[in-house]
Amino acid sequence: MSGNSAKPSLPWTVRLTIALFSTITDASRRADGTINRRLLSFFDLRAAPNPIPQRGVHTLDLTVDPNRNLWIRLFLPTADSRHHHLPLVIFFHGGGFAKLSADNRGFDLLCRRLACKIRAVIVSVNYRLSPEHRFPAPYEDGADVLHFIDSGGIHTAAGHLSDPSSCFLAGDSAGANIIHHVARRWAAAASVGGFKKLKLLGIVQIQPFYGGEERTESEIRLAGAPIISTKRTDWLWRAFLPAGEDRDHEAANVLGPKDRTEIEEKFPPAMVVVGGFDPLKDWQQLYCERLRARGKEVTVLEFPEAFHSFYIFPGLAESGKLVEEMGKFVWSKCEPALTAAKEMSGPEQEVVLTHQR
Repeated sequence: MSGNSAKPSLPWTVRLTIALFSTITDASRRADGTINRRLLSFFDLRAAPNPIPQRGVHTLDLTVDPNRNLWIRLFLPTADSRHHHLPLVIFFHGGGFAKLSADNRGFDLLCRRLACKIRAVIVSVNYRLSPEHRFPAPYEDGADVLHFIDSGGIHTAAGHLSDPSSCFLAGDSAGANIIHHVARRWAAAASVGGFKKLKLLGIVQIQPFYGGEERTESEIRLAGAPIISTKRTDWLWRAFLPAGEDRDHEAANVLGPKDRTEIEEKFPPAMVVVGGFDPLKDWQQLYCERLRARGKEVTVLEFPEAFHSFYIFPGLAESGKLVEEMGKFVWSKCEPALTAAKEMSGPEQEVVLTHQR
């Protein structure tokens, strides 16, 4: 592969899927800033919740707020008994704030893999989409899901399988952007006693969707990379940001010139995944630098040959490696908390620490 190439070498099946997705999503974007959701639905294939275990995981959906179609899908590993305390990973799907869903087949499969391989309970969030619902709608939805879990909203469904005191946020692309802002809302509320049980131990941002007015070197050099282009991202930012705002808005240019507030003391440790063929990688690396400059813990996981959204394709070696590294990050942060829970448990409620390395 040429070091100057803007496109990675990919299997033909992956190239075909990417080409189909790009063609349909491009055609669904209207000039007036709206989306043709009927056309988009041809690619956004859905997977129904399934109480019968598949790949070692069964799923069910729970409604958080029917008035705004806010709901979550639980992915519960079936190999563990109801007395096991497993980390809880709240996942936000990508799609530029405007596309896809928690029951999209690709994300359903990804969350099943995470639940099975990491040995964790996954909660996938179906948040409101732009342009119908602009900033800060998905951030508010995410914060409300945290409060829903904190108040016992998943206890009946998950039993003692999950432990809200060992909670993580994870997301890809726009979902990774969302979890930064949701984590800040949690940290601010937690500092004044706003949460009784839920504690964030870390966040996993997979190729976060960040940006700004200035064109970075990677955006220019990788203009022909799969999935992402400046034309596409510019449209998505216009569809999401408040009317009249530019890409230096704090939602896009995170911790940038317009974000003058101090980062919250309780903001959790972060793992940020960066791909070598992702045009957004310069923004992702800048975010890590800014977070470190504010005294926060950041782990950067780099995949030099990875394109934006590589993790959706389980056949790619990098995709499997990402899941493995996510498991290591999660368990490295939650084992001390789960050990403490085990020591505090009475004889009638055994806590079993189960994980894969």
